[in-house]
Amino acid sequence: MLAVYRKEMRSYFINPIGYIYLGIFLVFSALLCCYTTIISGTYNTSSYFSMMIFAFIILIPILTMRLFAEERKMRTEQMLLTAPISLTGMVLGKYFAALTLFLGGVLLSCLNFLPLYVIASVERQGTSETLTHVGPVTGEIVGGVIALCLLGAALIAVGMLVSALTENQLSAAVVTIGVIAAMVLLNMLNLLTDSDGQPLISSFAVRSVIDWVSVLSRFSAFLNGVFDYAAILYYASLSFIFVFLTVRVYEKRRWG
Repeated sequence: MLAVYRKEMRSYFINPIGYIYLGIFLVFSALLCCYTTIISGTYNTSSYFSMMIFAFIILIPILTMRLFAEERKMRTEQMLLTAPISLTGMVLGKYFAALTLFLGGVLLSCLNFLPLYVIASVERQGTSETLTHVGPVTGEIVGGVIALCLLGAALIAVGMLVSALTENQLSAAVVTIGVIAAMVLLNMLNLLTDSDGQPLISSFAVRSVIDWVSVLSRFSAFLNGVFDYAAILYYASLSFIFVFLTVRVYEKRRWG
């Protein structure tokens, strides 16, 4: 697994894809953080984290489209299938490489919150009153960052499975965009109302299923600084399921 992991990490930076991904991620997150906090005159970071979810619809496919599709295009897939490494190790090596790059981008983007603490410190010094509540809430920021990491880990597993099922990187990216968009936007069906203000989906059972399947419905608790262990288990399970399905795809190819 470590050999595959190191190979994938090198390939991200030998090719421009790693620099492109990090550049887009960091520039977009910085502009978004500035717009949703400093320009809006607030220390509330919930809007920033909520909008970053929608950025994942584009960012995650950039990260995952080449994982397996490139191997099939370059005709190196058979080398992976016959290499002295388990299929699980091979898949996990690629998954953890993509996850490492993703987590690196998220951690670097945390620098965007430093100006908020500087501004808050200046505001407290500029008044004779003790304003201990002025400034960003660290617990909410930490919760939001953890939520982004958990959601990103699950969506990377989704993108990896799509890449394993396609031969073209562009096709993998387009399909992954569609799948992630559906997973993210699904919860909005429960918010639709008719002309009388009644929910468009009246069935409680259907609404409950949509709420359970949606990756967005479990995100809000973290934005309030509440660590939802059920949500952590959900995202971890989602990651496991799609990694497992990717392994099954390659088991079928090895013996099929």
